[in-house]
Amino acid sequence: MTSTNAESPTPQEVTTEEKLDRLRDIISSLGSVVVAYSGGVDSTLLLKVAHDQLGGRAIAVTAVSPSFPREEREQATRMAEEMGAELILVESDELDDPNYVANPPDRCYHCKSILFDELLHIARQRGFAYVVDGCNYDDLGDHRPGIQAARELGVRSPLMEAELTKSDIRALSRRLGLPVWDKPSAACLASRIPYGTPITEESLEQIAEAERFLHGLGMTQVRVRHHGDIARIEVDAESMPLLIERGPQIASHLRELGFAYVAADLEGYRTGSMNETLAQQDDG
Repeated sequence: MTSTNAESPTPQEVTTEEKLDRLRDIISSLGSVVVAYSGGVDSTLLLKVAHDQLGGRAIAVTAVSPSFPREEREQATRMAEEMGAELILVESDELDDPNYVANPPDRCYHCKSILFDELLHIARQRGFAYVVDGCNYDDLGDHRPGIQAARELGVRSPLMEAELTKSDIRALSRRLGLPVWDKPSAACLASRIPYGTPITEESLEQIAEAERFLHGLGMTQVRVRHHGDIARIEVDAESMPLLIERGPQIASHLRELGFAYVAADLEGYRTGSMNETLAQQDDG
């Protein structure tokens, strides 16, 4: 009996290029797709590969709503145009859904259900086989009720299926010349509001304007968490000195937007900080 040192590669040993090949194969096998497109790094790579593989049998759909900043929509539109991909803008009506407005921990489930229903309708109208989203392999480790909505409705997540992590996606996006490769992570504006606090168009506008102002000062990764009359600001470590330096100016501007108090979170930016209260409730 002979022995060998060769072993089957583990998922960690699969190279980024091999994952890209896997992604291309997955998308090609789908035949035609409607891409849920936000303009972020994940959905941009997904649209790029889908357009390269399927041409006109891949289209993008972007939902327009108060929870999606206008500059994000404008950037998504430019990126789709540069790729040569067809983009459809649809009005999203999640604020008409009381289950969404109530802002429960599964808020994203209700939002994604509404969005995917609309995309599935477009897919049927156009004779397309699948709706696909930009969830990646790292999303499996976070609180993501939207993934459940996708699975229930048959929406595919090719990036996740190809085991592409966020770092993989950024590296591939850079190599493919996508200008959003280093774009900070984004999330809908409703994610800035604590669970159980109703979502209103006014609060979403306050958040959007506050974050727009902070970005204009040169801060890159920003979240303005909306706690009623308190604005809790999270920024990346590099932006913290600027946040403190411009504190009086920031506080004055955010008060003009309707906040009574403006606070800096000393822990800085972190993904899904509103989910920390869910973990505390589970521990309790």
